[in-house]
Amino acid sequence: MTWLTSATAAQRRALAAASLGWMLDSMDVMLYAMILPAVQREMHLSSGMSGAMMSATLIAAAAGGIFFGWFADRLGRTRALNASLLLYSVATALCGFTHTALALAACRILLGLGMGGEWASGAALVAETFPAAARGKALAFVQSFWAIGYALGAAITALVLPRFGWRAVFFVGIIPAVLTLWIRRSVREPELFQRERESNPSPLQLFRGPLARATLVCATMNAATLFAWWGLFTWTPRFLSMPIAQGGHGLSIVNTSTWTIVMQIGTFAGYISFGSIAERFGPKRTYIGYLVIAAAAVPIFASVANPWLLLLIGPIVGFFGTGYFSGFAVIASELFPTPIRATAMGFVYNIGRIASAAAPYLIGLISERHGLASALLITSVAFLLAALIATALRADTKSFRDSEDGPD
Repeated sequence: MTWLTSATAAQRRALAAASLGWMLDSMDVMLYAMILPAVQREMHLSSGMSGAMMSATLIAAAAGGIFFGWFADRLGRTRALNASLLLYSVATALCGFTHTALALAACRILLGLGMGGEWASGAALVAETFPAAARGKALAFVQSFWAIGYALGAAITALVLPRFGWRAVFFVGIIPAVLTLWIRRSVREPELFQRERESNPSPLQLFRGPLARATLVCATMNAATLFAWWGLFTWTPRFLSMPIAQGGHGLSIVNTSTWTIVMQIGTFAGYISFGSIAERFGPKRTYIGYLVIAAAAVPIFASVANPWLLLLIGPIVGFFGTGYFSGFAVIASELFPTPIRATAMGFVYNIGRIASAAAPYLIGLISERHGLASALLITSVAFLLAALIATALRADTKSFRDSEDGPD
């Protein structure tokens, strides 16, 4: 961790802002997945309708990611990060006031807009603040906080839901709004961004010349991974808590939260280990390796009957089935120049959410006919497809470009 101990105060503040923002983003997303059974019962939602609500959130996230990426290139990384944090935290709290499926869906769409914008602005902020030698590890560090937020969401649900009901769980989602006050006061724009920004960077640059190929490959492979991730992890809590007679494991809400938290230990390890593994094998090979192993692990996870054995397999699924996102942050940040980096990262990451939006609905729909365990196997195919597309990436690079190295 010498890269972290030797970081400047400005670099550490940028790292903290992006990491905490990503953690709380994950927490807000997880709250919905954890209380889904309770919401289904009270609002009389089918599995297909519940999945469609998450799909609507993902479509909104795609739009939010593209917009806030453009926002970050025009007005600054920290301003875009603040705006996205405030939007998704307020929208999460508003979910607790809803009484109809339509109202809940509207709040989830607002949440999606903010959720989509956080990643691009935060990743660009860190990528441009740290020097090339530490950039991969810094981005992996930020990505690892998704696992912490996911586990935090599960813990909050276990503590709040049995005592105060599902609405109170959503009210906890207002917490990220407090972070915006600190970011506004303490975090500054990267010197690299201030030095190389353009007054009016055009998003059309992504579809012309050498950037067009990078945009196509990154967007399509991320669409496949997001399809797999949202299809698998939206329904994992439900898979754990569903009655055994219906193909689930019949765990209580507390045990479901415990199993989910343990799974996130593997996820955190997968995120944080990516940088070190990639140093030896390269980001591209490591990224593809994670995806292939994830594809093989999902069928095992879906077919295990013993919940204690599932407790051992879960962290493996979390490690490989999520850790590759650290690699995507590194790969995408290195492919696009500074003036349009946030726009590009917001686009290639979030355009995939349009395709992935079908996953929660599709898994829910298929589960009604063939069982949830069988429906989850679709995500294994998506992992393999993403690995295949990733083979088209250009050879691994050391940094963005020598001329764009960040401050040492």
